[in-house]
Amino acid sequence: MRSGLPSGLDRRVALGLAVPAGLLGVLLAWVLSDIPAAAAIRFCADLAGAAVLGLATLPRLNDRLDVPWRMMAVLAGLWCCLEFAVLVFAAGDVVGSGVAALSPADFGTYLVRISAGQIGLAILLGTAAVAGYAAFAFRRPLQRSPDLVLVFAAVTVTLRPITGHMSQQPLGSVLAGVHALAAAIWLGLLLALALVVRGRRDWAATLPRYSAIAMPMVAAVAVTGVINGLVRVGGVMPFFTTGYGRIMIAKSVLLIVLLALGWWWRRSWVAAAAAHRMSAEASLRRAVLEVAVMAAVFGLAASLAITG
Repeated sequence: MRSGLPSGLDRRVALGLAVPAGLLGVLLAWVLSDIPAAAAIRFCADLAGAAVLGLATLPRLNDRLDVPWRMMAVLAGLWCCLEFAVLVFAAGDVVGSGVAALSPADFGTYLVRISAGQIGLAILLGTAAVAGYAAFAFRRPLQRSPDLVLVFAAVTVTLRPITGHMSQQPLGSVLAGVHALAAAIWLGLLLALALVVRGRRDWAATLPRYSAIAMPMVAAVAVTGVINGLVRVGGVMPFFTTGYGRIMIAKSVLLIVLLALGWWWRRSWVAAAAAHRMSAEASLRRAVLEVAVMAAVFGLAASLAITG
């Protein structure tokens, strides 16, 4: 049996590790603080959105790589369904009856009259537009552009953060939007690399470009995350005395692990891949491992969003 992961099916199975890794992040957040079950759905929605954004961005790293439109349509459709589930759970919490007792009338009221519901409806329409366009592009090879998906996906990813709690603070919307978009690009692009890049030549051409983009994305995530956290908890001590603060600490620790891993792999993996001294299978294994750790951070972040 071969040790590599060369086939598309094997890639999807390997990258399926991202889902349980992220759910472990949600579970850790539940241990640290009492969070609602909707955090797991929120994480899955964020992961699907990051994957769509990454696939749409990938041709900007390497114009030799084709966007897998069928895969993008499936992921965007899944993203849309998950965002609908997020809306249902949020409506149940706002109405106070819970999901089981939520009536269609109450759900409609939430969508039309409550600002969070209106934002959620806009996100739902954005994901539906991306899924519809990706399905159309799959059927019409000569009439498609990933740039349109890139714009819609980027707006949809940032729509909820820029209208959330941080929007009440000076520059809060900007900080929240930058944080969400940088994190989605950081994870989504590496996820797209693992799904699409095949041979050693493409890894050599694409991975260094991803590494160059990942550095400012990581910096943006770290800086905006610290500022957002300090504003939300109101000081240093609440990081240790509140559930929100403890989740922030766990997220920060994993982020430091990712920074160390990125530093080491920039010196070893990226350099070896660029020089054609590393096989495609070895690059894929490293990408899958890093995606799994990133997914755990996303799980914690989704829990923070629900908790906040």
